[in-house]
Amino acid sequence: MTRVGIIGVGHGVFGRRSDATVQELAFEAFRDALQDAGIDRDAVDASVVGSVPEYHKQRSLAGVIQEYLGLVPKPTWLTEVACASGSAAMRTAWMAIKSGTHDIVAVIGCQKMTELSTPEILALMGRVGEVQWESGFGTTFPGYYAMFAKRHMHEFGTTREQLLDVAVKNHHYGALNPYALFRKEITKEKASASEDVATPFQVYDCCANADGAACVILASEGRAREISKIPIWLDGMACATASMSVLRRPSLVGLPSAERAAGEAYAMAGIGPGDVKVADVHDCFTIAEIMAYEDLGFCKKGEGGPFVADRQTYIGGKVAVNVDGGLKAKGHPIGATGTSMTFEIVKQLRGEAGERQVPDADVGLTHNVGGIGQYCFVQVLKRD
Repeated sequence: MTRVGIIGVGHGVFGRRSDATVQELAFEAFRDALQDAGIDRDAVDASVVGSVPEYHKQRSLAGVIQEYLGLVPKPTWLTEVACASGSAAMRTAWMAIKSGTHDIVAVIGCQKMTELSTPEILALMGRVGEVQWESGFGTTFPGYYAMFAKRHMHEFGTTREQLLDVAVKNHHYGALNPYALFRKEITKEKASASEDVATPFQVYDCCANADGAACVILASEGRAREISKIPIWLDGMACATASMSVLRRPSLVGLPSAERAAGEAYAMAGIGPGDVKVADVHDCFTIAEIMAYEDLGFCKKGEGGPFVADRQTYIGGKVAVNVDGGLKAKGHPIGATGTSMTFEIVKQLRGEAGERQVPDADVGLTHNVGGIGQYCFVQVLKRD
């Protein structure tokens, strides 16, 4: 079957974007992706929008974005799987090209979150858990991941210091990323002095809501080779699910959806975790990145804390992880996060990441989690 290549990527600045509507955010990223690919919009056969509609006043968001981008009457549709909506859109476009239905598809991940108050956002995110048995009793997003952290600490001796190592690393690289919400380094002392959120988390353990968009243009193998000098190939595309209820899961020290998706993506791409040079993983909370190291096979179960403390996930370590700042420093406009991850890996594999460039990066990975691990999408990207 034909390979699917990435021929263009675009990214807007993440932050409190009071200067732009969600359509305008999408346009910024789409315009830059077209310029990057060297094509005009007439070449695009279809679009897929990744976004979570509850955050917007506009229903059926894909339609207004399609119109604003000047792509009517070509087909468009919306994908939604909570925080993994952008990667779900990527997979949907990949399948459309694999099937032969389309040759070139634009994927736009976008979200306008800061028009809602923090309590409203917390209420929405809390309902990602099972409404009947969990969220009705006051569970919050930080509360769920705090349970994971406490259990990981109990079983493996993971420490607060190791959680803070994740935050310090990601803010270090976020300070070098022009698209990031937070562009300042932090110290462990500053992080440990921040306000409590949900034990053991403090403010710097948690990612921030943001507005933003990123766009990725996919093409069939023949078209990708015609258009792009350096096509980046999506050779592993896998996703998996876990129970909506966290309490029905056999363990709270990892995400079974991530383990399964990673195994399938590695097998499809014909690689193992040791082949990955650079990865963008879903660090909505510091423990989430540590669990991702283990779920993806970068280190053994229970060794994620020492792995980051020993700087194995910095550039120059065993595998560079979240060297764009991750959700932690870059911000988390939930529909845009998956496409933003792909943007970063494409830039790394092309050798275009500037100060954050990982040497000899030829294989990269993204790991995008929806909800509290109910969904996980893993992509393996390669450069010829």
